[in-house]
Amino acid sequence: VAGLGNYGLRGTRHSVGMEVLDRLARQLAVAEGWRADRRCCADVALATARGLELLLLKPRRLMNLNGLSVASAAEIYNLCPEDIYLVHDDLDKALGKVAIKLGGSARGHNGVRSCISALHSNEMTRVRVGIGRP
Repeated sequence: VAGLGNYGLRGTRHSVGMEVLDRLARQLAVAEGWRADRRCCADVALATARGLELLLLKPRRLMNLNGLSVASAAEIYNLCPEDIYLVHDDLDKALGKVAIKLGGSARGHNGVRSCISALHSNEMTRVRVGIGRP
């Protein structure tokens, strides 16, 4: 589960994917387990939910380069694109609304575009979190 965003700009609307991962880590009682993984240039935490092992990932890069971290982690942890969930902001959804989308285009989102390019696939599941338009 990758939370897309701008690592140095925490707390902004476009980094909501990372905020969602922070909350998920707290709910799964692994919030103290975040560690920097230099191999994929990301903060990672391991969790278990309903018998599934999860790798939570927050890229330590700007949004346009998030895909490099996601693709590196996929290689390191032996994941295929279908195993990956991308959590990201969506301007076209009302604030707080959530939608899940399987595959497809980036729909203008630079972080998703970066992931599609780096993974050479668009088969990742997207968890789109509405941030509304300013």
